[in-house]
Amino acid sequence: MKVSALVPLAALCSPLLVACQEEAAAAYAPTLGACPEGVSLIRNAGSGSRQTLSADEYVYISGREEKVLPDAWRFYLDTVTESVRDLVDMPAYVSEILDGSYGYSGYPRFGIATSGGGYRAAIFGAGVLNALDGRNTSSLKAGTGGLLQSATYLAGLSGGNLLVTSLAQANFPTFSDLIFGSSDENVNSWGGWNAEIDLLDVSTNATVDEDYLIQLVEEIVGKYEMGFPVTICDVWARTLSRHFVNGTNLEDFSNPDLTHGAGVTFSSIATVDSFVNYEQPFPIIVIDSLSPNGNASNILNQSGLAVPLTNPIYEVNAYEMGSFDPMLSAFTPTKYLGSPGNGECATGFDQLSFIQGLSSNEFNLYNTSASALQASPIGPILEVFEAIIPESGIDLTVGLVPNPFYGQSPETYIDSNETLLQLVDGGEDGEVVPFLPLLVKAREVEVIFAIDAAADTEENWADGSSIISTQDRVAFFPNSYSFPPVPPLQATFLAEGLTKRPTFFGCSSTVASGDPLVIYLANGGPPLGQPAMTNTSTDQFTYYADELDGMLSQAFDVATQGIADGTKDAEWAACLACAVVDRARRREGIARSGVCESCLDRYCWD
Repeated sequence: MKVSALVPLAALCSPLLVACQEEAAAAYAPTLGACPEGVSLIRNAGSGSRQTLSADEYVYISGREEKVLPDAWRFYLDTVTESVRDLVDMPAYVSEILDGSYGYSGYPRFGIATSGGGYRAAIFGAGVLNALDGRNTSSLKAGTGGLLQSATYLAGLSGGNLLVTSLAQANFPTFSDLIFGSSDENVNSWGGWNAEIDLLDVSTNATVDEDYLIQLVEEIVGKYEMGFPVTICDVWARTLSRHFVNGTNLEDFSNPDLTHGAGVTFSSIATVDSFVNYEQPFPIIVIDSLSPNGNASNILNQSGLAVPLTNPIYEVNAYEMGSFDPMLSAFTPTKYLGSPGNGECATGFDQLSFIQGLSSNEFNLYNTSASALQASPIGPILEVFEAIIPESGIDLTVGLVPNPFYGQSPETYIDSNETLLQLVDGGEDGEVVPFLPLLVKAREVEVIFAIDAAADTEENWADGSSIISTQDRVAFFPNSYSFPPVPPLQATFLAEGLTKRPTFFGCSSTVASGDPLVIYLANGGPPLGQPAMTNTSTDQFTYYADELDGMLSQAFDVATQGIADGTKDAEWAACLACAVVDRARRREGIARSGVCESCLDRYCWD
């Protein structure tokens, strides 16, 4: 099918479709209007130790610290204490810190980062977070439950972004309900990940698959007609929406009368009950910029990377989109992303599925030549796209966002003169674990639980490449970020088994360094001789219930066994708690003692 010019939406419908997706197309399209009085489209965030959070984020974190975290930390303390009661005596300072003896400022400032790696990473990350969830009786028995509820921040990118955002917008359900859906019969309620339906090939019938692609492209025509650029990332967004955004149940997956998550915006997370009540860790996702002005010499020597380490890294939260990187350090309201300025504001551009797509879009990696792109897995999508929407003169493989920072910091910001930001998967600079938002000095995060489910080896296991990349990037911006020393070579991670057991980095860092303590948990191999289940391909887009159950169970084991020297560590829950409070212990001038001293000797890399 070839179409030389945009025609009415109804004329593009395949005869196999029951109806066109006019409602979805309208809901996905941004609207334009006068900016509300008092709205500013740019917030300068300062630099280094003078960086500032948005007023909204500050209020959220303060509310969570006051209303939620004291009880959450006490609950976690009870969980740990009960699980190790017959094994070890915890040092008194662990209880004192977690029961609030030192006040609000005495609690650990704890963040979780969950990595990219496609569906595999989303599933592995969910299994680990389930092990930290205080609502899970198995997690409570293991002594790890409650840490999720005690986290201040939860960051994700690529596959991890799908986990974090679906969790946030679905009102922070249990992980069983998140993945498999709840019993609510309302078709517009959360329906689960619908993982047994492939993200692109929804059937074994080529005609049905082509028809589905046509439907997806038709749903972005409204955005195009409003004058906004659309690319493959928008098509990707519309299929992600059926899996990771409210509005689609398995039974209604093909129902053309539903909008399938169109109209659900990222900024609307702020209206979800669990967010309003400060019950969620503050969610942040990471996106890379494929700037035409980047310094290619700063691209890491790893296959599949396209983004220099010195390119700006953008983050999105419910309130703002922007970057704390020193070359920009500016933000725009997420609700008004896409605004042309000059008193005119866009709303609805921040579609949740579109932001999810930006953070997980690797299609640009196929764009090495016209023939390679046509022969790639997205060749059929491009053919349908170009037949329906006559977009020309732009790169269809990246995500495009009107640049809210046009004209900002022309001496340092490489995209100051670009009207459109070219955005891609958050791990394309090699940093597949989203550490950067948690290294922002204004957030004061001092302990990071890092989940690494990257496919670095031929067997799809992590080998430490991501955490090494973060160390390399921080070296470019030493006045803005601090990071603990990690081995500079993947060979060291593999030789010392640092990806096959929990590893703590930063145990010996000084106060002056400002480094957080990193609890690193990698998908580096199956635990305790089990058959490998969690090293599926990043390109696998379909998962059935039995495979999901197996992967989630194995990820839970990785997170709770605390493998040391190939055997299960019965003291792991105590060791984890010791790491979580270690920076708070140092703040109070207390020496390590007892099981905490032996635990950190066991798990710290020096």
